[in-house]
Amino acid sequence: MLMKSITGPSGQGATIELTPIIDMVFLLLIFFLAATTFQQTEREMQITLPEAQSGGPISMSLRELVVNIDAEGRFIVAGQTLGVEDLRSIVNQAVEQNPDQKVTVRGDRDASYASIAQALDIIKGAGVQEPYLDTVPAR
Repeated sequence: MLMKSITGPSGQGATIELTPIIDMVFLLLIFFLAATTFQQTEREMQITLPEAQSGGPISMSLRELVVNIDAEGRFIVAGQTLGVEDLRSIVNQAVEQNPDQKVTVRGDRDASYASIAQALDIIKGAGVQEPYLDTVPAR
């Protein structure tokens, strides 16, 4: 049993048991781990990312827009499949609200280059200076 001895002004030692405090801290830790959602909808898509030697995790900013491109070349934003004009209006609207809008393109490794290039063209045309291309590190 963990105990901490404290000497008071009268010279008598008082003890504090640390075991209940440690138990409570671990219970709170388990509660917060169980109650917190770590995954985002955009990251749950069934997209197989290509490998890259210099790939790494990207930092998520509060207003980041993630454009997923599946193997068939469909554009998916926030779980919704979009057409070219819908994607264009969403990106334009996001750039109007935030001129420093960050956009990440996550293209499936089997997606055609034309689909990814079309998404990048729409994003650059909306005024995003540096769209990010998401990859996974090579094993």
